[in-house]
Amino acid sequence: MSAKAVAPWVRTRLRTAPGAAGALALLVLLTAFLAAALPRGIDRYEDRGLRHAVTSAAPDNTVIRVSGPVAATPVPGSDLTSDKMAQGYAELLRTIPAPLRPDRGQSAYGVRTTEKILSDARDTWLARPEGLPPRFFVDARSAPGDHTRLVSGRLPAAKAAASSPTAEAAVTKATADALHITPGSVIHVKRLMADPLALRITGIVEPLRPSATYWAAEPVLREPEFVLSDLNDRDSPHYWYAGLLLGPDAAPALAGAAGKPEVYTDIAPDPRAMNARQLGGLKSALASLKGGPALADIRAATDGGTQLMTQLDAVLTLFTSVRDSITPVVAVATFGTATVAGVVLLMAGGLAAARRTSELALLRARGGSLRGIAGRLTAETAVVAVPAAALGLALAVRAVPTGRIGTSLLAVAAVTAVSCLALPVRAVLAHRTVRSAERDDLVRVTPSRRRTVAELTLLVLAVGAVVALRRRSTAAGSDALVSSAPVLVGVIAALVLVRLYPLPLRWAARPAARLRSTVGFLSLARAGRAPGGGVLPLLALLTALTTAAFGGSVLAGVADARDRAALYTTGADARIDSVGPLPPALPGRVAKAPGVSSATPAHVEYGVEMPYGDRVAVIGADPDSYARLTARTGLGSIRADALRAAAGSGPATSGAPRGVLPAIASPKVAAGLGKGPRKVRVAGYDVMVEVVAVRTRTPAVPQSDFLVLDGSALGTKYPTTVLITGPSVDGRALRELVRTAAGPHPHDPPSVQLRKDTRRQLTDSPLQTGAEDLYTAAVAAGAGFAALALLLSLLRGAPERAALLARLRTMGLTRGQGRRLLILEALPQAVLAAVGGALTGWAATELLAPGVDLAGLALAASPATAAVTAELRADPLSLALPAACVVALAAGVAATQAWWTSRRGSITELRAGDTR
Repeated sequence: MSAKAVAPWVRTRLRTAPGAAGALALLVLLTAFLAAALPRGIDRYEDRGLRHAVTSAAPDNTVIRVSGPVAATPVPGSDLTSDKMAQGYAELLRTIPAPLRPDRGQSAYGVRTTEKILSDARDTWLARPEGLPPRFFVDARSAPGDHTRLVSGRLPAAKAAASSPTAEAAVTKATADALHITPGSVIHVKRLMADPLALRITGIVEPLRPSATYWAAEPVLREPEFVLSDLNDRDSPHYWYAGLLLGPDAAPALAGAAGKPEVYTDIAPDPRAMNARQLGGLKSALASLKGGPALADIRAATDGGTQLMTQLDAVLTLFTSVRDSITPVVAVATFGTATVAGVVLLMAGGLAAARRTSELALLRARGGSLRGIAGRLTAETAVVAVPAAALGLALAVRAVPTGRIGTSLLAVAAVTAVSCLALPVRAVLAHRTVRSAERDDLVRVTPSRRRTVAELTLLVLAVGAVVALRRRSTAAGSDALVSSAPVLVGVIAALVLVRLYPLPLRWAARPAARLRSTVGFLSLARAGRAPGGGVLPLLALLTALTTAAFGGSVLAGVADARDRAALYTTGADARIDSVGPLPPALPGRVAKAPGVSSATPAHVEYGVEMPYGDRVAVIGADPDSYARLTARTGLGSIRADALRAAAGSGPATSGAPRGVLPAIASPKVAAGLGKGPRKVRVAGYDVMVEVVAVRTRTPAVPQSDFLVLDGSALGTKYPTTVLITGPSVDGRALRELVRTAAGPHPHDPPSVQLRKDTRRQLTDSPLQTGAEDLYTAAVAAGAGFAALALLLSLLRGAPERAALLARLRTMGLTRGQGRRLLILEALPQAVLAAVGGALTGWAATELLAPGVDLAGLALAASPATAAVTAELRADPLSLALPAACVVALAAGVAATQAWWTSRRGSITELRAGDTR
């Protein structure tokens, strides 16, 4: 007869401890999900950031412009027929190298003028608000019917040759309203060698997508511009500059027109086909187009004089620089979370090995080999961990559907390997030799030489990482060593604290032994008899606390930089600006609006020439209200008495100026004016000014050089700017108030700018918001793993503490004393971790602050934020809150165990032969 089959090891173990198997599966599932989702999340926000960078840039910067002169042919314009141009357009698109893909729906081709064409003298009916005739841009553009909505009339459809006296055109509704154009109007466009071309307006249209590249690449086609005739003279008259849209069949009519016509193709890039992993290929394709094989192919397919221009490569370069400055900061949180997660997985294996110490020792005593035991332990762990990791990967792919799968597979494989090997490796190391159980108290364990060498190696790596980060800065990129600097600092602190931990226990145990109550002494003795392997929970807690404190400091620095950038842009909580005078009663009405604390009027004149040649902004304001404004905003705080002019001082109405006006100046203006009175012409009057104080910024013009004067001493009394402070300024109500109070401004209406809107614009990039969200999630995940590490550490000794309480209750220990005993036993390690974590977080922040550049993460790249520095500084709340949570969690778990143990009977805890 055959022997009875032995029950399989794995099945037996899973049936014996289903709870432990389920807990392990849940831990592996969560860790694998986070490990798989992290790289895909990074890819997602980088892809979104790249597409946003391309779509938010000005279309005339991202469009690829291919242009050439109108060719001289025996029959002028014979090569400009719609069929030939469509054929050339198709051939041109085929030369665009991958991975760059054109957006055919927004690309266009045709013939356009490159210089402004002055309107003909006979077209006197066109609008001339300031007496100057309008100028025109003429474009025979492809597919106008696909991008317009007809308002009135019809689209231009008639064909026209180079010699045709007339052609048909259309204008947008904005152009028609501004220049008084109606269907049937005739506009004459000058030609070089013939009579003017009469363009008959056949229709008024509205753009379907005004912000899309088809229209935005040539903004004047969409709406007219009111242009200053002399850019160096703000008081010079304006004229209208408008666009006329011809049909593609009328392109030959522009062959001999004035305005230097050119044949063009505007190729709009397709942002939907771009991703951040193709940046290198995109830059190579653009380099080939601007001066490589692709440009040679284009010239071969068109004309040797063809030119190609685009600023898309500059947009990609700017995105790359911002991404490269953000990536190292995010990597810090990633390394910290990965370290804590790895420690938790190791602790889970260690907890399982500690719970099964007697079982494994018995197997070794009865002849079990290390290889056999390790193989069985690996198999029983893999049966649980591998399916859980696969499920975590599947959930991550579903939650984050875009991004690389290879990196996620490697991360999940690492999680699975650690989960499967933690228990067998720990068991093999603990049972290399067959021996009886020995005490490994924390206060008795002596570090081995190997451990000392390993700790010194980590110390060298930490010092090297800190020095490298301080010298190189995250703005120059980073590697694994530099990004792991805060983690290494936390690891070194944990190792140092583990070595120092026995000392305060011994010092505290001596006075506690002389107390009448035994609870204090017993709790300290119990804390000292904790297992010597307590380095792992302390390592997890300190790493998580360091990462959380560092991360909180990063987020606080980001928020502070955004607040300062918004303030430097607006100068106050809100501001109203106008080119012309604002109603004198407007500041008073604004001050009474809901949510407004104060409204400070100021007269700002830009471009005032200084005696040394520079042009700066001169501000005239009431000294008292302006001084209060500077105190509220913190921008160049001044005293009202320093700005107030003496009685009788003022501009010269005839002869020399009366008196000298005190002035507050920016450093450059102060250096140019020097000491003593200087004559300056402001608002049409000559005044004598003397610099009495220097400030870096001022609210009225926070981003340029300035000169602040007492407004009552200037000849001009009307305000051009109103600076508003208030806790909750309503932007919609404020704009409506300005619109009704300021009256009609046909060309330059007053603008209203809110600080909170400006701050929101600083973070409109998915690259920044995605990185910040990912950073916050990584820090939160690290904190969660740290809490789990603390729970695992407390669970390891839970059975022993339960048995201890049962025994002590038979000796008269009350429930309150038992609760205090467990809490005081858990507090030393928790307090050590909390204090050490807070100090380590502060030290890591101070050590690494010079090398961490937060500008890319905090601010959208723009000239307005160029002067704002984003500095890393220790945030007290980020240091104290995580540390307090650790202590509270440890005390709460201990109190819960004491309460739960008191509700159970003592019979099961006092079994005969129990060795706990």
